[in-house]
Amino acid sequence: MPIKTFRGLMLHDAVDTIVLHTNTGSTGYRIVKFELFPGLPNVNQDSLVNIFKVPQGAASTTSDFSDQTLLASGLYMARESNFDQFQHVVFDTEIFNQDIYITHTEGGASRTINYYIELEQVKLDLNENTVATLKDIRNA
Repeated sequence: MPIKTFRGLMLHDAVDTIVLHTNTGSTGYRIVKFELFPGLPNVNQDSLVNIFKVPQGAASTTSDFSDQTLLASGLYMARESNFDQFQHVVFDTEIFNQDIYITHTEGGASRTINYYIELEQVKLDLNENTVATLKDIRNA
């Protein structure tokens, strides 16, 4: 199936929306790649980026893997003193057919972070469409 890519630069405490919903809900998506890259290299940075299935009022400061609305979480850490960089990304392979919401918080000096997401497009039959839509409505 086709791969759709999305990328952006996020400020500290930002929430981005990626619009994916359709009138029929017959197109589903699955995350196949999620990467982070600093907006300003060689500085101290502690960035947490989460992807949710439901709207977020504010950027999430934690990653709670028991939250059924969490699709992915990424942590990027860097230290300018020794040029160490660390990135760890975890994502679910769940299929969804609604918009997704990306949040970013940075623990130190309000640095920016770039994200890159690849979504595999999946054709949903009527039953899969109904299940995906109802799960999203129930979690909202």
